[in-house]
Amino acid sequence: MTAETSQTLDRGLRVLKLLADTDHGLTVTELSNKLGVNRTVVYRLLATLEQHALVRRDLGGRARVGLGVLRLGRQVHPLVREAALPALRSLAEDIGATAHLTLVDGAEALAVAVVEPTWTDYHVAYRAGFRHPLERGAAGKAILAARRQPLEEPGYTLTHGELEAGASGAAAPLLGVTGVEGSVGVVMLADAVPERVGPRVMDAAREVAEALR
Repeated sequence: MTAETSQTLDRGLRVLKLLADTDHGLTVTELSNKLGVNRTVVYRLLATLEQHALVRRDLGGRARVGLGVLRLGRQVHPLVREAALPALRSLAEDIGATAHLTLVDGAEALAVAVVEPTWTDYHVAYRAGFRHPLERGAAGKAILAARRQPLEEPGYTLTHGELEAGASGAAAPLLGVTGVEGSVGVVMLADAVPERVGPRVMDAAREVAEALR
């Protein structure tokens, strides 16, 4: 800590990070041990965060991230989209297909940025805000592949006809970006994805991940 920082705010943010990293919540005692502060301090931090709906406590007393975090999270999408656009434009122009950045939103994949190529006679219309189950389509399946292989690069995922008849997709997950779970991909009107597309999508995913770090 330095003279310019707030110890209380720092502890509150650390509480949120600890809660975000667990699926089953944490007790006051567990938080106290992880933070290295007494239980009274933790009670005060949780009470303040609860007032802003950033934390909730269940009947058993375990603290979890609150729904107020979702309102903050919605404001992240424009920042993420802006950072990803240069890599998506390059990908769309290079491949001649619609490029997209997709993020996880609950059990769904949400397209937050879409770039269409400028030189093709036709391409797949794909809009920002489009949602689909994570289990369908290359974008969602690439994310699930990264979940299954958290310690290694899972490569790219190819699909055909899962979201739109006659359309094929390729996507690679974003890796190494704290707090962001998503993928970069392309969708095209083709029976099969050309061989060079998969590695090119992986390169674009690395570029986006680097821009977000």
